[in-house]
Amino acid sequence: MPNGNIVVSEEHATRVVTLRRPNKKNAITQDMYREMSRAIDTAQNNPEIRCIIITGGSGVFTAGDDIDDFLKADTARPETLSNAAKFLYSLALNVKPIIAAVDGASVGMGTVLLFHCDYVLASTAATFSAPYINLGLIPVGASSLLMPNTMGYQRAFAMLVMGRTFSAEEARVAGFVNAVVSPGHTEVEARKVAREICRLPAEAVAISRKLLRTPPEQLTRRIDQEAHLFGERLKSNEAVAAFNAFMMRKRR
Repeated sequence: MPNGNIVVSEEHATRVVTLRRPNKKNAITQDMYREMSRAIDTAQNNPEIRCIIITGGSGVFTAGDDIDDFLKADTARPETLSNAAKFLYSLALNVKPIIAAVDGASVGMGTVLLFHCDYVLASTAATFSAPYINLGLIPVGASSLLMPNTMGYQRAFAMLVMGRTFSAEEARVAGFVNAVVSPGHTEVEARKVAREICRLPAEAVAISRKLLRTPPEQLTRRIDQEAHLFGERLKSNEAVAAFNAFMMRKRR
């Protein structure tokens, strides 16, 4: 891949998308969003690809958005969020089973994207949070729809409104992690799950998955609604103060 921070490989009818920016805890840049979108989109009409795995490698998943990269964009214009928005649309419109392998911290978009996945493996070292509230912001990626549907209103409130972090076991109990494994084993187990899915009848899997999932038009509608409100919140006094405080802490 052009920026080297997203590595795409294929094996046993599975496309593996790896975030590889270890010096920044796999914090996601606009370029990385674009490359992840491309990896998902180009798999859609490829019958040779039956599954997609998203992983951050051993010991980390992602710290979420790269704040420096995010702030370099002109946030007054909607198109500055287009790469992240395109990635969210790619997830919402995707028709291939997606497996996530989380071995370490999963923050912000790292947690949001899991609710678009079909099977999630986490190591005992994994943690999950979506602390947009701490920056005076609101949920993104249809998480305000998917999280309550998946784990119930109260748990969603704790994560999205109170900014609480969930452990791997709490995430499993909440229903958005399928299995918890030892550190360093999430990718191996994800490949096993992918091979299991790939052995099943492809058309039956696709139809069954479609029946189980929230319709894509509902997801994209909520993504757009959240994006509009998110853009408004970026200009709010609360968000401006929170970002200024964040940048001050970074300079110390």
